[in-house]
Amino acid sequence: MIGVRDLDATERMELANSGITVYTMRDVDELGVATVARRALTRLNHLPRLHLSFDMDVMDPAVAPGVGTPVPGGLTFREAHLLMEILAEANKIASMDVVEINPILDERNRTAELAVELVSSVLGKRIL
Repeated sequence: MIGVRDLDATERMELANSGITVYTMRDVDELGVATVARRALTRLNHLPRLHLSFDMDVMDPAVAPGVGTPVPGGLTFREAHLLMEILAEANKIASMDVVEINPILDERNRTAELAVELVSSVLGKRIL
């Protein structure tokens, strides 16, 4: 899990017992999203293909207001795109889902449009 920043006590305990590697927003702040992404990929290197579940709640509400649980301090527009670009370069993503878009809270479809852009990046859309 990448970009975790808001857990309740039960979630903390379940994650601690699960064996899932969790990179908090503090990890992203201290290490940078590129290092976090590459560490996560290294940890999963033994797998030939990966499923990516992208929870839009990871985004900062300043760029993605229409999410299920908007919590300040999430990924920026650029951090999210860089994460998707690194995942695309790894060429291991076999499937993906995008969750937690709430059109009722969205502002002029900003969150949904961002989600489409992020999916495009993970599918290989590049600047050059």
